[in-house]
Amino acid sequence: MGERPQTPEGFVTHLGVVTDAIAGAPLDDALQARLNRDFPADGAWHADAREWVLRGCEEGWLCGREAGGIKFGRAVPAGEALAGMSVDVVEMTEIVGPHHAHPNGEIDLVIPIDLGAAFDGQGAGWKVYGPGSAHHPTVTGGKALVLYLLPGGAIEFTRG
Repeated sequence: MGERPQTPEGFVTHLGVVTDAIAGAPLDDALQARLNRDFPADGAWHADAREWVLRGCEEGWLCGREAGGIKFGRAVPAGEALAGMSVDVVEMTEIVGPHHAHPNGEIDLVIPIDLGAAFDGQGAGWKVYGPGSAHHPTVTGGKALVLYLLPGGAIEFTRG
């Protein structure tokens, strides 16, 4: 079995534009609004992020594992490169994922593949969950890729 290809530095640098801009900000509705304003789904940054994520899935450095109909994988561990955040990407199609909690919060970049696909009700763009939140991640309306930033890399799978 071959090793997973390395995550390209260009991908990390691209995401660093966002993590540097929001470092230290509370994970709340105001941050979600700010991200959707400053890095909108119809903007150049989002278009480039989409291309990076599609390329990563194709080349195998993203979504390299699969369980329960969901492809997933951690692309970047939490560390200084991204203001203490880790990066994971999931590919989901019309599915409810496993319940989990976000001890430090979660910042999601939603990238619909199918027109009308949404993650927890959010189409293309950003969804922010505050510290201590929990959910069953759900994609409706087709296939979507979701890139999520976890402060400290913290996530707890639960039985909720």
